[in-house]
Amino acid sequence: MTISTQELLDTLVAHKKAINFATTDQKNQALAEMADSLEAASSEIIVANEHDMADSKGQISEVMLDRLMLNQERIKEMADGIRALIDLPDPVGLDLSDETLENGLQIVKKSVPFGLVAMIYESRPNVTSDAAALAIKSGNACILRGGKEAFQSANAIVTALKDGLAKAGISPEVIQLVQDTSRQSATELMTAKGKVDLLVPRGGAGLIQAVVENATVPVIETGTGICHLYVDESADLDKALAIAINAKTSRPSVCNAIEVLLVHEAVAEAFLPRLEAILAGQVAFRAEVKAKEFLTTASLAGPDDFDTEFLDYVLAVKVVASTSEAIEHIAQHSTGHSEAIITETKENADQFTLQVDSAAVYVNASTRFTDGGQFGLGCELGISTQKMHARGPMGLHEMTTYKYIITGDGQVRG
Repeated sequence: MTISTQELLDTLVAHKKAINFATTDQKNQALAEMADSLEAASSEIIVANEHDMADSKGQISEVMLDRLMLNQERIKEMADGIRALIDLPDPVGLDLSDETLENGLQIVKKSVPFGLVAMIYESRPNVTSDAAALAIKSGNACILRGGKEAFQSANAIVTALKDGLAKAGISPEVIQLVQDTSRQSATELMTAKGKVDLLVPRGGAGLIQAVVENATVPVIETGTGICHLYVDESADLDKALAIAINAKTSRPSVCNAIEVLLVHEAVAEAFLPRLEAILAGQVAFRAEVKAKEFLTTASLAGPDDFDTEFLDYVLAVKVVASTSEAIEHIAQHSTGHSEAIITETKENADQFTLQVDSAAVYVNASTRFTDGGQFGLGCELGISTQKMHARGPMGLHEMTTYKYIITGDGQVRG
């Protein structure tokens, strides 16, 4: 019999104190056992994933199938991501500020867990272990609602993680996977006011929009990634070529891959044909009129191509006359995720990093580095594109809030 989402929420509310008040040593021991259990269950997880893969073939694109696929190496990477959190400082119980007022009141601002964190995400099984591990280290219970394409994989992963928690002496009930993958279960999490303390959606534009429009619980928006790469007139073109290829093709189905290439008109003729010669047959170019002059295989960009997260081997290309024009284009079309400039001119780099209003802004580096693991956060809950509380890769500190503790000696307010 399938357990309802409401029953899972009630179970979490009843057991969350087991992790909310756990010590650093208890949490680290739990993470170690969770990582070991994950690797020990790799055969079962791979079998479950094979079922998901078989069910999804012909239903989702090849690049999305790559996001779904698990193997021994990827499971080891998931386990190593959990272990990496052990060495990171505990984000809970920190004195963020401490001051004593003239009246003698001591006011301490202290970091605390949210309590119960919910996550709605799509067909990426590794998110299951990342989210659960971050929740445990930050002292939060968590409820996970993955996509139907990855349900069997996620279920096997959560089973292994719960086994690790039990071995560490912490109630395995503090991690729950929603069994119902219909829209109804997502709506139940969005509206679980009084039970869910924070909801984080991670997925495509449709999912994010649905959560933002319907949630009655607090939400941190992890936006889509319409990421831009701008090659300016002083760019080292060899450097620009390597970065563009990496940012587009190393894994096009992820949110930190570039979707738009902007090239200064002074280097367009020298740069674009070189890029096309390498990527023709692999990447479909959709270029505006000026850019199309230098790309023989490109189709003319449509009205939506500069506002689309392709998550595929498709790249929108535009030629611009200046860094200012590139910045203006990004301001109009970016989702605030990650943008990069390739330049040898400090003035242009400074203008770009100052005026581009995104969570991560790069100079002479690939946008593919926007990732919790790459940023030294161990793993991540998602990439926040909003500006309240959390921005960019969300690690341990972004999974805590704070409270004020005021200590007096009989003071009363006059």
